[in-house]
Formats: sequence, structure tokens, C-alpha cells
Amino acid sequence: MFYNPLLRPGCSLTLVLLLAACGSAPPADISLATPASTAVAGSQIGDLKIERISWSASKPGCAGDCPRIEIDSIAFPGIPKLTMLIDRALADMTGIDQNLHGSYETLRQYTPYFWQTAQPRDATYFKASVKDLVGDVISIELHSTQYLTGAAHGIPATQYINWQRSKARILALDEVLIPGRRAELTAALSSAHQQWLAHNEDAQRDPTAYQRMWPFQDNNNFALTRAGLTFKYSAYSIAPYSHGEPELSIPYSALRGIVRPEFLPAS
Repeated sequence: MFYNPLLRPGCSLTLVLLLAACGSAPPADISLATPASTAVAGSQIGDLKIERISWSASKPGCAGDCPRIEIDSIAFPGIPKLTMLIDRALADMTGIDQNLHGSYETLRQYTPYFWQTAQPRDATYFKASVKDLVGDVISIELHSTQYLTGAAHGIPATQYINWQRSKARILALDEVLIPGRRAELTAALSSAHQQWLAHNEDAQRDPTAYQRMWPFQDNNNFALTRAGLTFKYSAYSIAPYSHGEPELSIPYSALRGIVRPEFLPAS
């Protein structure tokens, strides 16, 4: 089972901000530095400036089959805390279990650890992108895929961050909900799961067996979007690997009376 400390119950990404300060100049933390060799043309959503950072390398001095790292990340020139958080959160989305996760805290620290411990065909791919911008909240999607030598397929992981700009902090799911309405949200998510199953050919062949093997699970990994709340599930959680990382969405029409009014669209 893939170990992702960001998905532990009760784990808060806010704690990451209490770690050591930013790295220095290149080749420092990929998301924190924007040298000409790695910076890619930026973009802007409203008043939000975004800079894309691209970096890749194979193990230095290696020939033939070599370990590889690829990073396609983003930086926010006006929000250094969020940029730092993305860098550290991506680094945390590695390791196949808790005991094998190294002591690194940043992408820069992960790189030499990976070169030292990786097998010839191991590879790690990191990606960060803005999923949506809704009023005061930036929803960010973080993704990593690890390929281990000899494994049949890669190990993916996706984590959402919802950053509240006015308070410069991560917005937890319970803070988006009206107090006492978590059970109603779980019911709405379960309904979205049933709709997803109705379009799942594997589930339709034998619904009873499928739901026995892959039962519904509640989820805290959410993104606030203009269409509603989107929840991402890890591979093997509610479906076999062939279905990837399932995504369930709940429209705002089903969230009135559940989500706080300030997080609902004005319409």
C-alpha cells in the first residue's frame, strides 16, 4: 500500500509550514527558485500570478538504465508560503510505506536521497497545477507517480490543497461545512458514488460482488471548484487499479444546507 502522510486521518498540511525556511539559489528547492534554466512562461488567473517550473534529470554519472526524476510544478511569486508548502508537500508524497520514507523535507533534499537509494529503472514524477480559483480559495492538485524497478505499474498519488488567500492558510473540509452537517455531506458523496457505479461497466457486471470488494469510503481529499466539491480517491481504494484514482463530484445544488454560504456561488 502506498504511504502518503498527507492522507492520514487528522493530518494537517498546515504543520508543514512550521518546518525550516526556504532553500537558497539553484539548484535549491525546485518550486522555490525560478532560474532561467527551469522557469517556464507564467500565467495569470485574475490577480493571481502563477509561474510554472519544469526540471528533470537522470542520476548523475549513470549510463544505461538510470533512475530519473521529473518535476512539473508551480510557484506563486506573491504567495511564498504557498510555494514552499507545495514543494514540501510534493516531497512528502513519496515512499512506499512509512518505514521507507526518508528524512527529506523538500524536493531538493529528496533528490540526493533518491539517487542514493534508487534502483536502475526507478523513476519519480511530480506535478502541481491549479485546479480552480473560487473567490478567496485557490484549489491546487498535487500528483506524484513512482515507478519501482520490477513493478508491474506505477504508484500514483494525488492530493488537493485548498488555500484561503485572505487568511494565508489551508482550508480544511470541516471548515467549509456548516457545523453538524458532515453526515449529510457523506450521504451526498455516497450518492455521487452510486452514480459513478452506474457508469462503471465492471461494477454493473456483478454489483453485489463489486461493492463487497470495493465498498464506498468517506473522503477528506477535496477540491473546492466552481462546479462543486470534487473528491479524489487513491488507487485501490474504491476500485481496482485499472480505474486509476477515481474522482467523485458533488454539485452545489446538492450542497445547499451543507456547505457554508460564503463558499457557495453567488447565484
